[in-house]
Amino acid sequence: MESNEEQPSSAATQPLLSKQYPSPIDEPSSLHSDPTNSEPEASQYLQISYNYGPRPIKDLPFLILFSLFVLCSFGFGIFASVHRNPNFSNVSSYVYDSNSTSCVKESSSSAFDKPLYLYSSDSAVLTSLIWTLVITLIVSVPFMLCVLLLLKHYTKQVVYVSLPFFIIVPIFVNVYWFVVCTVDSTCSDAFPIGYRILVLVFVFLVIAVVVWIIVVNWHRIELTVKIIGVASHALWRNLALFGVLLALTLGLVVYYVPIVVFLVFVKQNGKIVTRYEGGEYYCAWKQDSWVPAYFALAILTMLWSASAMVEAQIYVISGTVAQWYFSKDDSGPRRSIRNSLRNAFGPSSGTVCLSGLLICVVRLVRAMVDSASQEDATGVVNLILRCCVNALVVAFDFLNKFTINFAAITGEAYCSSARMTYELLKRNLLSAVFVETVSTRLLGGIIFVLSAIYAIVVCAILNGVSNLGVDSYFVAAMAWVLLLVVLGYFVHVLDNVIDTVYVCYAIDRDRGEVYKQEVHEVYVHLPISRNHKQSLIPQTPFSNV
Repeated sequence: MESNEEQPSSAATQPLLSKQYPSPIDEPSSLHSDPTNSEPEASQYLQISYNYGPRPIKDLPFLILFSLFVLCSFGFGIFASVHRNPNFSNVSSYVYDSNSTSCVKESSSSAFDKPLYLYSSDSAVLTSLIWTLVITLIVSVPFMLCVLLLLKHYTKQVVYVSLPFFIIVPIFVNVYWFVVCTVDSTCSDAFPIGYRILVLVFVFLVIAVVVWIIVVNWHRIELTVKIIGVASHALWRNLALFGVLLALTLGLVVYYVPIVVFLVFVKQNGKIVTRYEGGEYYCAWKQDSWVPAYFALAILTMLWSASAMVEAQIYVISGTVAQWYFSKDDSGPRRSIRNSLRNAFGPSSGTVCLSGLLICVVRLVRAMVDSASQEDATGVVNLILRCCVNALVVAFDFLNKFTINFAAITGEAYCSSARMTYELLKRNLLSAVFVETVSTRLLGGIIFVLSAIYAIVVCAILNGVSNLGVDSYFVAAMAWVLLLVVLGYFVHVLDNVIDTVYVCYAIDRDRGEVYKQEVHEVYVHLPISRNHKQSLIPQTPFSNV
């Protein structure tokens, strides 16, 4: 905030790091050799804070490029819908006429000449499935808020109570399905004992790996608990984010509907032609030559739009949480979400589009590499190519980790945000790729346990009030998947809050200020590298005078 910005004085001639937190490593002597050169650098770094003022438009070419993709997808889609051939669905009713050497429609053909077979499904199972999913969807919202409230006030208790269930629930499920399948004659006949034992042992090996991960990261559990608690508090202060994020997701679905309709109609652009095969002529459908190109354009537009929407949501989360962080009032400023939305879809829309494009390209490249590796491609060239692609993907993840978070705070362009974020964290001896990955795994384990317990309860209720039999496991599994998806999105939002608070903490540390004392008391214990363990001696964060 402007009221907290200090003008550079004669003290700015001292090295920036010497003014702030004591470094756990020795500072190079070069930092003290030339104080004249450090003065403008320190003055520049002290200006990093949340940009409340008007923001200039950034990365405009990528916004224009994305707009062209969208306009072309909708323009050609409308053209395809208007000029579609209604005979597409009646190709089978056309026959080759030797007199006119063309395809003509049979007068006796009827759409009801062929028998129509209706496949009936068990109405009880379908009804139970629909009602269970609807109830799960309704319950998931208050369930998610209860989890957030528990993480806010009782983080330590929730984490330590959930840890044993990381092992107990998978063991119970693994043993239960093995016993049930062994007792049931149909399952035992379809799934021989040898394969059942193999799956049972494999699942136990996976559980052993989970136990090993918990043991190896046990020294970080206490720090992780505090990080989750701080992030939960920040998210609780901005609960309206969930409504905005849901509205953005629904907006993306509505945006997808016409494109999907266009993809259906574009297949009907073509004509019925005669073809010769096997010594006889027949009638077949021939698509227009531009149809595959439109499919590629529309699918790329949908992928880019999805990635851009994800980045826009991260932008809104980061901007809102950053405004809460840099405010003296714990409730945060008014209209913080509105300001973040205006910036995300206004001046920074080009940055969001560029970030979405890069994310989309990286995911496509990664999918191609994974597909090539599954095809058992051999050879030195393929191995070198795979290593190069993986190195580029790792490098992108390294640079992209906090880029959109920083752009939401400062309003900088994408490339500037990537460079300035890396320099900011490097100056303050913080990791550019590591906040606390244990928190993500721990949250994932918690929601897995909670959703699994919910599925077990649903299965017990279904067995008690209905006669679904084995189908009750299928219905419970679908309820488990739905609740897991909802809670997984909650973890995604909380992860972005953790990243945003981390960047805000780095800015505070860089400026020598403390906006949220409770955040500094936790984040000051983060390791400076992936292999560095936090000190057992408590560190006192810098307090603003």
